[in-house]
This record gives sequence, C-alpha cells and structure tokens, in this order.
Amino acid sequence: MSGPAASAPLMRLAHSEADHQAQLRRAVIASTIGTTIEWYDFFLYSIVTGLVFAKLYFPKSDPLVGTLEAFLIYAVGFVARPVGAAIFGHFGDRIGRKSTLIATLLLMGIATFLVALVPGYQTIGIWGAILLTILRFIQGVGVGGEWGGSVLLAMEWTQTTKHRGFVASWPQFGVPAGLFISNLAVLAFSALSGPDFLTWGWRVPFLLSIILVGIGLWIRLGILETPTFRNIIETKRVERAPMLEVWRKHAREIIVSAFARMAEQAPFYIFTAFVFSYGVTALHLSRNLLLKSVLVASVVSWITIPLAGHLSDRFGRRNVYIFGAVVTGIFGWIYFAMLDTQAPFWVFIAIVLSLIPHDLMYGPQAALIAESFTPRLRYSGASVGYQLASIIAGGPAPMIATALFATYHSGYAIAAFITVCAVISVIATLMLKDYTGRDISEEYDR
Repeated sequence: MSGPAASAPLMRLAHSEADHQAQLRRAVIASTIGTTIEWYDFFLYSIVTGLVFAKLYFPKSDPLVGTLEAFLIYAVGFVARPVGAAIFGHFGDRIGRKSTLIATLLLMGIATFLVALVPGYQTIGIWGAILLTILRFIQGVGVGGEWGGSVLLAMEWTQTTKHRGFVASWPQFGVPAGLFISNLAVLAFSALSGPDFLTWGWRVPFLLSIILVGIGLWIRLGILETPTFRNIIETKRVERAPMLEVWRKHAREIIVSAFARMAEQAPFYIFTAFVFSYGVTALHLSRNLLLKSVLVASVVSWITIPLAGHLSDRFGRRNVYIFGAVVTGIFGWIYFAMLDTQAPFWVFIAIVLSLIPHDLMYGPQAALIAESFTPRLRYSGASVGYQLASIIAGGPAPMIATALFATYHSGYAIAAFITVCAVISVIATLMLKDYTGRDISEEYDR
C-alpha cells in the first residue's frame, strides 16, 4: 500500500508523539512552578525565623534561648511533613497525582498567608507563638504531600529511560527558585521598611504568597493525569490502602531513603536557615550580606541541580549521589573556616559555594528515591521515604547546630555534625538499588 492511506498511521504516530512531548513539557513546567511556590512559602518562614521570630514572639528570652525557641516552632513544620506525605500519598495513589497536587498547593498557600496576620507577643502574649506553631504544622502537611506528586507528575510523563534523572530533577529546581524568591522578597522589604522591618516589613512577603498560589492553581488545572496512573486505573490496580501496603512491601526502601537524605537535608538547613542566626548573633554580620549571599547561592543551584540530574543519567544515580555526600562531609569544615573569618568576601564565597555539594545529591535524588517503588505505591512510598528525613535531619538540624555552638562556641562542632550526616548517607545510599536506565513504567514488586 502507498499514498495517503499508508502514511496515515505514521501521521497519527507523529501526532501522538508530539502531543506526548507537549504534555511532558507542561507537566515539567507545572511541577517546577508549583514546587517553586510551595518552597517560597516554606523557606520564607525559615528565613524569617532566624531574623524576626525570636525577637517578636519570645522577647523576654535570652537571645540564644529565644533562637532555640523560634527554631522549635520551625521544626514543627518538619514533623508535619511525614504526616502530609502519609495523607496525600494515600490520595495520590488512589485518585491521582494532579488532584492531590492542587490540594497541597491550596493548603500551603493559605497557611502562609495567615502567618502574616499573627500578632506579636506584645499584643496577644504566648498565643502568637501558638498560632505560629499551628500554621507551621499546616505548612508542613502541605509541603509533605507536594514533593512526591510533583516529581511523579514530571517523571511519569517521560517515555525514554535515558533522561529520567534530568526530567525528575526539574521539580527539585523549585527549591533554589523558591529560596531565591523568598530571599529576594525579604531583602526587598527589609530595604523598604528599614527600621520597621520587625513591625510590618517581614509580613508583606507572606501576604504576597496568595498571588503566587493563584498562578500555581491556574497552571496545574491545565495539565493531564500521568500515563502511568491512567494505566493503573485502566488495569484496575489501584491499591485500596496504599500506605499500609507500601510499608508491608517496601519498608526497607522507605527507611533507607530517609537516611540517605541525611547529608543533603541537614546541611541544607544549616546553610540556608541557621546561617542567619549564626551570622547575625554570633559573628555580627550584616543581615543583608547574608540574604544576598544565599540569594546568589540559590541562583547557582539553578544550574547545578539539573546538571546533577543529567550526570546521574550518564554515570548512575547512586554514584553521583555518593560523590555529593562525600564532598558535603568535607566542605562543612571549609564552610565554617571561611565564615569565622568574618570577612565579607570569604563569607560571601562560603555561602555561594555551600549549595553545590548539596545539589550533587539533590539533582539525582528524586529519581533515585521514586524509582525504588512500584507505580501503584509510588506516591506513598517516595513521599514518606523522602519526608521522614524531615524528622531525623532537616527539622533538628538548626536546633542541633544552635546547641552545638552554645556548648562548644565553635563552628567546627557543627562541621563535625555535617560529616557524621555524610557518613550515614553514604552507607544508606549503598543499600539502595540503582535503577538508572531501567523501565519503571510497569508494575513490579520487589
């Protein structure tokens, strides 16, 4: 057969391929922008904790004690993240990735907006801190359900196995993008409000988050469900209780994933949250110097995170991840040596370089963890494995760093803590299987 009749199947195939690629691009954009907005909300709280909350909500405490109290509220968000992972992981594996992501975005955005309206200690006493704690918990629940869905929304639209690590790294890009926007917002309103920053300046970036949520919802409503989840529905393989089933079948992968994140998550929150209280209180550095430095560091991550994802496609997820953990364990010592000079140039260099070792892990991490779980349990397993690290790493890290400095009066004690985290991560990562280049679209049980 020749002519138009013969060419019709080829035209349909090309059209189908073009549609799929268009949907892949939309899914990646929706995931990346959505995670950027959610991380803007989460990081905004992190930044302001070190700069404002100790003074505004715990004014009668010693400065160091006030910082610890503020970071305790900060840590509540991390305790809530596994709760969010369990709740939204269940729905993500039951009703789909898209619907669940819309719910997480709304939850996170509303909670962040309300933070701006919480009165200080002088107005309502300890109730201000209690309201902050509740809203921080809600934030944590929202972000706990966000990560798994965003990664799967992008990764499960990927047909080829050759670029899965690169594609899955784009939702991870939302972290430095959110970090950049949140730091930029605080820096801008710090300059605009000047001495009134503690009164009203810090509140405006929280109020503006509601606009970003509207943009994110508009984008997410325009995408389709992933082919992988549609296949699960069509083959009637939707699990009735995915969270229970994933713990039964994949408990090892969940626990190992959490410990593999130690070298990535704990140092990250030391480099991006604790550094503000350490720099301003202990080293007497300029608040704006620290904000600008973290701002530039986040821009560097725009390149290094997708690059690390690409390298994982070429050299293997596990190999790139372990290399990043080793570099992080070494860099912690260099980081505090440069900070402790108190010289603006070296402080700037230390902070700008700090996220590069982190990004070597964070780029491949999404695919490394998500590939460890069968499709019908993937949202639940990947989310819980990823978010459990919040309890053992990210949440406690600023408090541990503050306590170590209070005890030893040296940043090198914190560097030692980072090295211990790196050792744990290397051991845990060696226990994860590497599925680089393998087909993970079909159901499989391990």
